Amino acid sequence: MQESLKGRVALVTGGASGLGRATAIALAEAGAHVAIGDINAAGSEETRTAVADAGGSAEVVALDVTDDESRRTVVADLFDRHGDAFDVLVNVAGIDRPGYVTDIDLEDFRRVQAVNFEGPVFLTSEFMKRVQHLPAERTADVVHIVSLSAITSGSGAIAYNGSKAGFLNATRCIQRELREKAVRQDDGTERPFPCRVQSVIPAAMDTPMMEQWGIPSHLMMPPSAVAEAVRTLLLLHPAAFVPEMQIVPRLEPNFPR
Repeated sequence: MQESLKGRVALVTGGASGLGRATAIALAEAGAHVAIGDINAAGSEETRTAVADAGGSAEVVALDVTDDESRRTVVADLFDRHGDAFDVLVNVAGIDRPGYVTDIDLEDFRRVQAVNFEGPVFLTSEFMKRVQHLPAERTADVVHIVSLSAITSGSGAIAYNGSKAGFLNATRCIQRELREKAVRQDDGTERPFPCRVQSVIPAAMDTPMMEQWGIPSHLMMPPSAVAEAVRTLLLLHPAAFVPEMQIVPRLEPNFPR
């Protein structure tokens, strides 16, 4: 286990609230400089203030994960300003739009896929195009926040469950590709791709996104619990790798706090 994330720059998407905010704080507390990526400027500033209050370092970057130009611009800008220190990406951004198969709105469905599935996949792609050139002694990190909904089925959540299932399988594909892909160095030798992709699969968390479902808070985890898991994955020795980490509440639903 590494001692800290000092000297590393991490882009956290969806950083304006919920798990994104908790993750930004957790990584900053571990020593990383955090780029808070979101379309919610006011919420991002609140996160930046929370990071500063906790003694950490952060900046706000305007990022729409559904827009290709925005993804490319943010990644390029962070690499231009921070160089190889920008070697962490945490894909947290996510939305939910309830709907049954008989009444799901097409635009809502497409928006959920764009934020939860397409956006993080292509942001990861853009990030990896840059980190493949890291020095031999460095390993970049990507952490994908999936959801237990990716491997379970529920009513009225076709858009969300479908997007997370697709994202989970895409993550598995990326992980396999990285294990198979080598990078040719200047001296003609090859080395493993200098990036690991790990995923966190949490159950329901007490975040603003969950308010629409009316689930009692005591049945959900605080986002800080999952944020700590993300931090733990990033602090693992570079030779270690956790493909998928499932996190569920410790208490049974019928055992109130």
